Amino acid sequence: MPEPVANSSAAGEPRPTHQVRGRFAPSPTGPLHFGSLVTALASFLDARTRGGTWHVRIEDLDRARCHRSHADTILRQLESHGLTWDGDIVWQGSRGERYADILASLTAAGRIYACACSRQDIAAEAALVIEQGQPHPEAYPGTCRHGLPPGRKARSYRLAVPPELVEFVDRIQGPVSQDVAAEVGDFVVKRADGPYAYQLAVVADDAALGITDVVRGADLLDSTARQIALHRLLGWPVPRYAHVPLAVDRHGRKLSKQNLAPTLGQHPAARELADALGFLGLPPPADLARSNTAELLSWAIAHFDLGRIPSVPATPALPAYCGA
Repeated sequence: MPEPVANSSAAGEPRPTHQVRGRFAPSPTGPLHFGSLVTALASFLDARTRGGTWHVRIEDLDRARCHRSHADTILRQLESHGLTWDGDIVWQGSRGERYADILASLTAAGRIYACACSRQDIAAEAALVIEQGQPHPEAYPGTCRHGLPPGRKARSYRLAVPPELVEFVDRIQGPVSQDVAAEVGDFVVKRADGPYAYQLAVVADDAALGITDVVRGADLLDSTARQIALHRLLGWPVPRYAHVPLAVDRHGRKLSKQNLAPTLGQHPAARELADALGFLGLPPPADLARSNTAELLSWAIAHFDLGRIPSVPATPALPAYCGA
């Protein structure tokens, strides 16, 4: 394991905590849908059943796609489903100074370098790797690791990933391992003329809030090893991870805003909560499914067990109104 970056406290020490602290971190690119509710509910129940706190972070780094009106809608949707949070809302868009401190700390330690490669450049390198029969053609080949090519300008800044096999046990998906350097390569932490990258921001924010347990969708499982590597490089505690199976439509596509998934709130909140509990392997009694959100959540907190969540969705997984 690499030595932690020197003076990482300059980048903001994580908040020490022995209490379970969970979080839900939506991007305000549109209202929540059933898949969002499944993830939020799993995270909420995991924290509440263990006497922990649950926090909400709005991941609004991409100013072109994120809108305050969508964030306001998301918060109202959570409240209407009884998913109340602790503390203040964290807005990623207001945390640029903290990310800059972390980037400066990593740069001073020689872990950051400028990269001139475009997506077309990387795709061309990948095609060559495939032609040569080498593994992991999707990994960044390290073209700019030892300096920018003559006449080229930086398009992004990358983390020089240490050679290390990252292994962890996901609380739902089981054992996971990834050689980040070989399988992903040096990954982007900031665009030269744009926002900080998700991987840097999520690690900084989870550490700052002292998040102990990250429960989120399985589409983010592949990002986890990179985040663990960054936590370790900064000398910060690594959260426990649990990746909930994705809610997919009848075509096998993840429910998403891009796929025009039905917005939450078109049916009674208690019904939507009951359907989400069923997806998570905890179908409530029929009489409770027709009750109110407070009674339903009280029952769910008393009976929830993360170990009952399937690693893949049961069949049928979705209620009919989701296009199942």
